[in-house]
Amino acid sequence: MRSSPPAAARVAAAVIAVAAALLGGCASSPDGRPSTDGPEARPPPGLAQVPDAVPRVEPLRVGGPNKPYRINGRSYTPMTDDLPLQEEGLASWYGRKFHGQRTSNGEVYDMYAMTAAHKTMPLPSYARVRNPANGREIVVRINDRGPFADGRVIDLSYTAALKLGVLAGVAPVQVQRITFDEIRSGRWQQPRDETVAIAPGRKPPLVLDDALPGDRAPAGFWLQVGAFRQFEGAQQLQRQLLATPQAGVDSIAVFEEAGLFRVQAGPYATRADAQQAAERVRRHTGRSPLLVDRSAP
Repeated sequence: MRSSPPAAARVAAAVIAVAAALLGGCASSPDGRPSTDGPEARPPPGLAQVPDAVPRVEPLRVGGPNKPYRINGRSYTPMTDDLPLQEEGLASWYGRKFHGQRTSNGEVYDMYAMTAAHKTMPLPSYARVRNPANGREIVVRINDRGPFADGRVIDLSYTAALKLGVLAGVAPVQVQRITFDEIRSGRWQQPRDETVAIAPGRKPPLVLDDALPGDRAPAGFWLQVGAFRQFEGAQQLQRQLLATPQAGVDSIAVFEEAGLFRVQAGPYATRADAQQAAERVRRHTGRSPLLVDRSAP
């Protein structure tokens, strides 16, 4: 998790040296709490009052920390465009074990700063993270890669986890990348519901970083927009759909079935809803989705 993907040899060394941490996205005990990590014996006072990160436009690099990389047998293709990204999943955190070490983009990790790690957001990026259990929100600067445990979408610094109220272990969160347009216009400072609004009555697009087994797909009708032998191809199509809001796709997932990575939008409650959505996708992307019925038990 704390490896630097652009340097292949360094990645391999990190995997060997801290395999346990990588497999857990920070080595964790059964309750999700880091077992070999944590705060210093005497953390600085006033951490709950540390200001959030203040977003600013920072150039996106195509190479370096944003090059495709492979870790734990899985390939990842970081974003290199200024696109929105909305995710839901588990947050974890990392502390003194990595304090003072280099992050994936070459900075020094400070467990008391408002930073975080993400598998595919461009480095650097800024993101809003919300804990739905207590309503707390924070803004962090993404400057590292991870976490690589299934189901986890972001790895927070110690202070970020403290402010969000997730120090007890992993916790469900909502993550939203802050775009350059939102930074320039100041919209990132608006309340969350205004910031992520796409259109009245519509949910913001949801993109998952990892492929899911087909049998874990929620019930309903889905639209298969493409199928690929490589996860990277499916991930690229995900982002194309996300960058085409006219297509009206509310959620995009990749399901791994029968040796293919299948990009599917949904679920839709009825066949008619799915057919209407398919027509919008055809009209605005030129693709002809295949309707997949996952409503049967």
